[in-house]
Amino acid sequence: MTPVNETGDAAAAGAPDPAVPPRDHDESEAADVPRRKSRRLADSFRTPWTHRLVERAVAAVAWTAIVAIAFIFVFVAREAIPLLYERHEDGSFRLVDLFAPRQWPGYDAPVYVWQPVGTPEKFNVVPLFVGTLKVTVLAMLLSVPLGVGCAMYVSQYASRRVREIVKPVIELLASLPSVVLGFFALIVLASSMQAVFGFRFRLNATVAAVALSLAIVPVVFTVTEDALSSVPRSLHEAAIALGARKYQTTLRVVIPAALPGIAAAIILGFGRAIGETMIVLMASGNAATLAPFDPTTSVRTVTATIAAELGEVARGEPHWRVLFLLGLMLFALTFLLNLAGGLIVRRLHRRLTASAT
Repeated sequence: MTPVNETGDAAAAGAPDPAVPPRDHDESEAADVPRRKSRRLADSFRTPWTHRLVERAVAAVAWTAIVAIAFIFVFVAREAIPLLYERHEDGSFRLVDLFAPRQWPGYDAPVYVWQPVGTPEKFNVVPLFVGTLKVTVLAMLLSVPLGVGCAMYVSQYASRRVREIVKPVIELLASLPSVVLGFFALIVLASSMQAVFGFRFRLNATVAAVALSLAIVPVVFTVTEDALSSVPRSLHEAAIALGARKYQTTLRVVIPAALPGIAAAIILGFGRAIGETMIVLMASGNAATLAPFDPTTSVRTVTATIAAELGEVARGEPHWRVLFLLGLMLFALTFLLNLAGGLIVRRLHRRLTASAT
């Protein structure tokens, strides 16, 4: 029974007055507490302006590199493309002579020859690309087994102390300038290999390939070692738990799992080899001979030709245009090589991921 006062009013005893609306101030404050907490939590996860500034700066640097590469391509193409439509009154230069053999005066049959000095000038680029591919393939045959093998040893078999010594020493080769390796091949390596193997030509494709492999091994080793070390440890433990030996685990578990990284290392090494200049300029002999299956003959590569002859020609001459065309073709070849390498790596990654699942 609710007590009432003398006037019979029940509100004085604590009963709610129907004429006054209910007070929900405390309830609204209680509902705002989770909202304020969520707002403070969102503010705590908001990226600081300094981080956003650094992100934009990194993006600007990346786009700057892309734009610079585009400008380089445009500059090279601008100097090379006029070769396609310019006419030469004497008729000594024809565009088809860049890739097809021609019977020149004094020759008994059509030949592939690069001889820019003389009359008439001969600008066939086939011997240059054959020499480039010959030196590159020989260098890859030497550097890939060495780089992958060293990476397997360092990542799978070597102790921690040995790893801390061997890995920096191999990677230190990457810091050696190309001209130093070329000078070493010219003075020491060429004479030693001629004395041991009896080469007819002191400077040849084999000497250049051996010197070039010294520059490729660190690239192949570093990328391959990172790929092998990134294989999850659980795969090792699972293989060993099933009774596999160390070499079986390495050959059948670790290497297949790291195959995309190994493929990327080989592709990077090939790109490094095909674009090298100073080593092949100093150690290859610089003779544009067409002997694709004889590694003991002197060769002349595309990069060495551009480096040796570009400073000796006048701008606008056919020789000038052909050298820039060589650079354009090498640019396109490198781009296609990187594109194909990326496709191969992605395909291997998808195949290994699908087989693992």
